[in-house]
Parts: sequence; C-alpha cells; structure tokens
Amino acid sequence: MSSTRLRAIHRTLGIPSDYGARRGLGPQREAVSLVSIGRTPDDGKILRLTPRTAAAWQRMREAAACDGLVLLPLSGFRSVRRQTQIIRSKLAAGQTIADVLRLVAAPGYSEHHTGRAIDIGSPENIELDERFARTAAFRWLRRRAGAFGFRLSYPRRNPHGIAYEPWHWCWGG
Repeated sequence: MSSTRLRAIHRTLGIPSDYGARRGLGPQREAVSLVSIGRTPDDGKILRLTPRTAAAWQRMREAAACDGLVLLPLSGFRSVRRQTQIIRSKLAAGQTIADVLRLVAAPGYSEHHTGRAIDIGSPENIELDERFARTAAFRWLRRRAGAFGFRLSYPRRNPHGIAYEPWHWCWGG
C-alpha cells in the first residue's frame, strides 16, 4: 500500500501523523506469500503465515506437544484493510482513537501485516487477554519460543505504548 493511501487512512481514523515516530514503530509491509496453518478454534477461520514462519510455528507447536502442552493459533496474517476495519469497529463502539491505539497497532504498523506474527492461546485460554500469561503454555513460550525464532512483541511496559499482549509473538528468523 502506498504511503499516500496509508496517510489518508490514518487521517480518516484520526491517527496522528507522527504515530510511528512517537511510538517507535516502523511501517510493516504486507506479506505476499502465505500458507495456511489451520483454523481458529472459535470460529474456524483459516489462519495464514509466511512459509518460513509457518514452518517455525509447526516446529514450536510440536515441541510444546512433546512437553504435554497444546498451543493454539488464534490469529495470523492480517491485511492493512482488515486492521482498518478492526479500528473502525472499535471507534463505532464508542472507543476513542487514543484508547484503541493502546490495544491495536495503527494500519500499516501491525506485525500481523508481515505474516510473521501469531496470536497464541491454549485450551485453557483462547481469549486475547492477559489471563493467558497465567497458563502453562505462556510459561513454556517464555522459556522456549526464542529457540524457534519467536519473541514476545509487547511485554509489560513496552516502549510502543501498546498494552501487554502475552499472546502476541513474532518470528524473526
């Protein structure tokens, strides 16, 4: 997506023009090549990641299973268009743009655009909320995800002004 188009989207949503600089976030390109990694446990939507991320996810998921844990994919690739829709729906529900941007990265800045970010849950918690941090699956990820190339993107008190997201992991290769 062109930077002109992205600026226009930001203007219509009320996102400050210095959002990226102020948050310490760089623009994220949308992935072109994606593969399916399965379906969401709640509504059965197909989830996609880049091929290399999908392979790393599969290895990590198998390692967790060997340790008796189930890791569930809750969200993967998300287009700029979908990110825009999410923000519009939150604004329509009465949230302010400042509140929304504490929970969701602005269109063009989400790691989900890259196809390398995955939101992870477990059978004990398939909600995108902080309760996931109290699960055995999260404790396993904290210890082992780095060995598979994944990092927790938004820890507590992260410099980006985004709320703690124990479920959001990004593969770096």
